[in-house]
Amino acid sequence: MDYSVYMIITKINNKIISYVGYTSNLVKRLKLHNSSKGAKFTKGKKWKLIYSKKFTSKNLAMKYEYLLKKDKKKRNLIKLKNI
Repeated sequence: MDYSVYMIITKINNKIISYVGYTSNLVKRLKLHNSSKGAKFTKGKKWKLIYSKKFTSKNLAMKYEYLLKKDKKKRNLIKLKNI
């Protein structure tokens, strides 16, 4: 089974907020975020997918998700490319 690490953004008070996660079904996960049934942090906001990367194992996806969450510089570069 393939897993994806993804980054979504939303705009609140003229500030771009990002969220990073992993999933085995990206389309379903994005729908959950936008229907306020996703992660607690994402509730009540409209999200746009700006980045995703596929992995062949859950373990690899989780490791990459962790690294991307901690790498603020890379997250900001991804945001700037997609605004």
